[in-house]
Amino acid sequence: MTFVVTDNCILCKYTDCVEVCPVDCFYEGPNFLVIDPDECIDCALCEPECPANAIFSEDEVPKGQEMFTELNAELAQKWPNITEMKGQLPESEKWDGVEGKIQYLEK
Repeated sequence: MTFVVTDNCILCKYTDCVEVCPVDCFYEGPNFLVIDPDECIDCALCEPECPANAIFSEDEVPKGQEMFTELNAELAQKWPNITEMKGQLPESEKWDGVEGKIQYLEK
């Protein structure tokens, strides 16, 4: 079992989750974070730390966002590891809660 970063992280990229991860399984893209499913130990520490409520257990990913499970696995192999908290994106408050942001994902 793993946790999955979903749509609401796009254009927000809060990193509170990174700070609590005991195995450093987060990877950072230009405007999104992902979790490497092979490194995640299913500790669930990240889920409640996400201000955007964008992290879910893989068996609880919201309907219509199932593609994020595969996307997390794919992008974790390409992006650099992030292990420390950084500031969120400048317009994160504007984008938090906006649905359907997959079109804005920068790979």
